[in-house]
This record gives sequence, structure tokens and C-alpha cells, in this order.
Amino acid sequence: MSVKPVNVCVIGCGSMGRNHVRVLSDLPGVELRAIVDANTQVTAHLAHRYRVPAYPTLEAMLAEVTPEAAVVAVPTVEHLRIASALIERGVHVLVEKPIAASVAEARELIARAEARGVALFVGHIERFNPAVLELRRRLSAGELGRVLHVEARRQGPFPARIQDVGVIVDLAVHDIDLLRFVTGSEIERVYAETTQRLHHAHEDMVRATLRLADGVVGSLAIDWLTPTKVRELTVTGERGMFQVNLLTQDLTWFENAAAEEDRDDDIALLRGVQEGRMIRHVVKKREPLVAELEAFIRFIHDRAADRVSGEDGTAAIRVAQAMLESSRSGLVVRL
Repeated sequence: MSVKPVNVCVIGCGSMGRNHVRVLSDLPGVELRAIVDANTQVTAHLAHRYRVPAYPTLEAMLAEVTPEAAVVAVPTVEHLRIASALIERGVHVLVEKPIAASVAEARELIARAEARGVALFVGHIERFNPAVLELRRRLSAGELGRVLHVEARRQGPFPARIQDVGVIVDLAVHDIDLLRFVTGSEIERVYAETTQRLHHAHEDMVRATLRLADGVVGSLAIDWLTPTKVRELTVTGERGMFQVNLLTQDLTWFENAAAEEDRDDDIALLRGVQEGRMIRHVVKKREPLVAELEAFIRFIHDRAADRVSGEDGTAAIRVAQAMLESSRSGLVVRL
């Protein structure tokens, strides 16, 4: 028995919204029903290319179209207003990261979605990177032994399009979520230092140290000041180190030759660390946005399916806010 396609609209056609339009236009089980953006030049081009109606405002679209689901890819400060208007009409919503501008707004979105019985999905796209999924599988299988340290680097040139938030809310939420995702542990305290060099209103560099409930230490190097794009995740443990290139979806293993395979206690670490084999694991590459949107559609049909929940999104923005607080106070902030 075939399943009727889900009618989906995209609200916000900036750089990420345009990618959602591209993927949804060709995704099985989906009918792209409408796009919305105040920039009519952008929507005119997309409307022509993908043969989809375009509207300048959400209200104009809702006057003519009743979508079953929507992707909200507007600036963060507009997430609550736009997503709430859709939720109140019974529309399932994927909200681009971060879920909202504050923890309070995130909780309000969750409550609204629960009250209306609609799906709320948060667009933390790195969870759908095949190399991250393979890393998580290998960590869960115990291949690294006890995890000691997770380091994320997300660096590149300044994007003039980002005006409403700084690197912590725009970029660091990716890696905050990845730390929780790959370790399965919650972040308990943070310390952050920031600078503001190019952005007119917000921080454009952060260096942060985080402590997780299971004892893992996290390090984040996030900025808009690096002249080349870097997206890396490194996990160090008793038996070696995994390194993920998030751009190329490569997963590399660096062995600690001094680790004892049959030991699982502190004594094994006393033998030290010695360089061993380097292995590049085979990862079947795939566009993470396709996998993310497929997961969203599955969750609409089956609420038991995997998703990035509103609670996941809230946890990320809660830590981001703690990092901002730490950078202002110069103190460690406990969550």
C-alpha cells in the first residue's frame, strides 16, 4: 500500500533554506507545495527552477495553502513566531538549528507542539553525517575504550549574511549537540573565552572547555576568523583516537599501540601512549541533509522513529547560553 506524499513548504530561502528546497523538490514521499521569503528575487528564481508557488510572507501562503509539514529556516529570532503559527494550524515542523533564541522560547515551542499533537524536529544536521554515525557506532561498540577527550573545530571566513547571532549560537550549537550525541552524556559545566573582531554586534571567535557528566572533557575551537574552512571532530580514548573530517566524511583511526586490548581499568593507562597503526575506515558518503529530511518525514508517519527532539535542541541552546554567560563573567558556569 503506497503512502500519500507529505505536502511540505519551506519558510525562509536563505543559504540553508535554498538547500532544503533543492532536496525536498526531489525527495520521494514529499510534494514541495510552497516556498516563502520576503526576498522576491530569490523566491522568483526558486519558483521557476523547482516549479513551486512562492509567497512573500507566511500569512500570504497560509491564506492559500494548507501544508502538512514545514521547514523553518528563517533567522533564529523569528523561529518562535513562525514555528508557533504553523504549529497552531496543526503543521508538523522541522526547525533549523538552533531551535530558538533562548531556552524559554524552546520550551514554549515544545509545549505548543505537544498540545497540538504535531511533530517537532530540530535540524541538527551533523547527526546525519555518515562519518559521525560510523564514529558513534564504533564508540558504542567500545573500540576506543573509555573516552577521555572530544575536540571540535569549526572554523572559516566571516559570513556577512549572519547578523542576528554570533558564532556560539550559529555554529557552536552544532558541536555542543555532537558532544552529547557521540558520548551519550550531558554537559555539566562550561568555560568560554570570546573575541569580537569582524562582527558588528556579536562574538566571532570562541574557545571553550566543557565537562561532561561521565568525566569526558570537551574542547571547542569555533570562529569566523580562519581563512580556510575547517570542520573536524576528534575523540581521544584509552586505545587511540578517532578523527572525523565532517566536510569529506572521512573517519580515521590512530591506534595507541601501548594500550592493552584486554584491560578496562586505570592501570592500562599507566603504560603510556605509543604511536600505532593509522586506518582510514570506509564510510559510505551521503548528503546529510537528505538523510535529515528523510528522518523528518519518517517521524511524521511514525512517532517511534528516531528524531532530533525539541529537548535535544533545548539542551544545545542551554549550553550555548551558558557559554555566552561564561564569556561575559569570566567564570565557569554550571548547568
